Amino acid sequence: MMVSLAVAFGGAFGAVSRYWLMTLVSSLASHRFPWATLAVNVIGSFLIGMLYIVISERMLLSEQWRAILIVGYLGAFTTFSTFSLDALMLMQEGFFVQAFSYILASVVLCLACAWLGIAFMRVL
Repeated sequence: MMVSLAVAFGGAFGAVSRYWLMTLVSSLASHRFPWATLAVNVIGSFLIGMLYIVISERMLLSEQWRAILIVGYLGAFTTFSTFSLDALMLMQEGFFVQAFSYILASVVLCLACAWLGIAFMRVL
């Protein structure tokens, strides 16, 4: 039961963080391209790479923190469903180049940032 509460706490904070960041990015960026969703997913990918090292390799945090930070916080902070909807909406509106650019950028940047997060933490 305590782990479930920890995930819920992390998830609430992650959802609010995503809302704040998406609001900020949306106010600064073009509305034709889903910059806000891309930003949270790229940042989340970098953070998950860092947390993987901290929790799994260096064991600086207990496994209980995985539930709070990775499952709860980052699970709510990042969003694959919004990514999918954004891409479909771009396609339905006829913005195929932007849709495929978004899909490619999301996959490549998120994988690269997860790797960078791991690499960054391994050199510290």
